[in-house]
Amino acid sequence: MTNPLIIALDFPDWETTDRFLVQFPTDESLFVKVGMELFYQEGPQLIKTLKARGYRIFLDLKLYDIPNTVQSAMTVIGQLGVDYTTIHAAGGQAMLKAGAAGLKKGAALGNVRPAKLLAITQLTSTSEAQMQTEQLVNVSLPESVAHYAQLAQNSDCDGVVCSAQEVPTIREHTNADFLCVTPGIRPATSQTNDQKRAVTPHEAAQAESSAIVVGRPITQATNPYQAYQAIKSEWESFK
Repeated sequence: MTNPLIIALDFPDWETTDRFLVQFPTDESLFVKVGMELFYQEGPQLIKTLKARGYRIFLDLKLYDIPNTVQSAMTVIGQLGVDYTTIHAAGGQAMLKAGAAGLKKGAALGNVRPAKLLAITQLTSTSEAQMQTEQLVNVSLPESVAHYAQLAQNSDCDGVVCSAQEVPTIREHTNADFLCVTPGIRPATSQTNDQKRAVTPHEAAQAESSAIVVGRPITQATNPYQAYQAIKSEWESFK
């Protein structure tokens, strides 16, 4: 699974999550994202349960605190054996490097492979106007994202989370193996909801995203597995 389609498990608890997951064939190799709501409700045991089923896991907690606190938290996360996890690029180089160090330490303690550390650039729910007026960032949104991507690469991160709209610019400023994981994916027939910079799977593939994250178009579909297959087919046909 070089360029995975990751399903965002945006559910309130394990019971709801399990009802969703049992709709998929047991031999389907799923890559799933666990966010704040589900993880805070169920805790680390959830990760162990998902791993026991053979799922790959993106633990999306978006850490943002002083370097020492982030390093300690990442040491705990590192022991869980997840595949991806996140940290805010806005926290700065010292925090990013501390997070990366903690993640590697945790992986060694847990005797597991280190997770890929992805830095959050600008949320896909943020427009350029919002960024400039609310964050007082006086550059274009693509410039801000490219800056964060370079900072992340120079701070021991493996990639970033960004809109596919910024991927080509990031590719110009980072190494070839730098990951660009793209949320806010919406099929052409789907509503964008609160995503300001949503793109289709086809557009993400053309932009050379490394992976895509899809939530509501799959989790709220009448037939989730069918929706998953359709989006996966569109994504993979252009990779």
